[in-house]
Amino acid sequence: MKNKVFFITHAAVIAALYTVLTVFVAAFDLASGAIQIRISEALTVLPYFTPAAIPGLFIGCLLSNLITGAAIWDVIFGSLATLIGAVGTYYLSRNVSKWLAPVPPILANTLIIPFVLTYAYGLPDGIPFLMLTVGAGEVLSCGVLGLLLLNAVEPVKKHIFAKES
Repeated sequence: MKNKVFFITHAAVIAALYTVLTVFVAAFDLASGAIQIRISEALTVLPYFTPAAIPGLFIGCLLSNLITGAAIWDVIFGSLATLIGAVGTYYLSRNVSKWLAPVPPILANTLIIPFVLTYAYGLPDGIPFLMLTVGAGEVLSCGVLGLLLLNAVEPVKKHIFAKES
C-alpha cells in the first residue's frame, strides 16, 4: 500500500511541476509553435530515477496542452510523444549510460510534433524544417536542461525518490 501511495504522489508532483512550468513558459509564447522551448521537457529525464515519472509526465503534458488551448490532435499526439519519450528513457536508462536519458524524448518529439504542427495547426513550414526546429528546442530542453537536472538530482535521489520503510 505504501509503495502505491509513493508512486501516485511522485507521479502527481511530477505532473504538477510539468504543468506549472509549461504554463509559465507559455506566458512568454515559448511552449508551442515551430520553435518550442518547453523547460518542462527537462523533466523527461526523471524516468531515469523512478517509473512514477512516466504517468506523471504524460498527465502533466496532457493537462498543459489542455490548459494552453492546444488543438485536440496536439493534446493527443503531443501527450503520446511525451509518454513514448518517458517510457524510452525508463527502459534505456536501465541498460545504458545516464547521458543517453534525454535521447528518447528528443527523438519522439522531433519525429511526432512536426506532423502535429503541420496537420493540426496548418503551419506552412515543411516537415523537415519543423523537425529541425522542434528537434533544436528538444535538444535545449531535454538534452541541456534535462542533463543539468539529472546531475543535480542524482546526489539526492535517495532522499527524493526513497520509499518509506
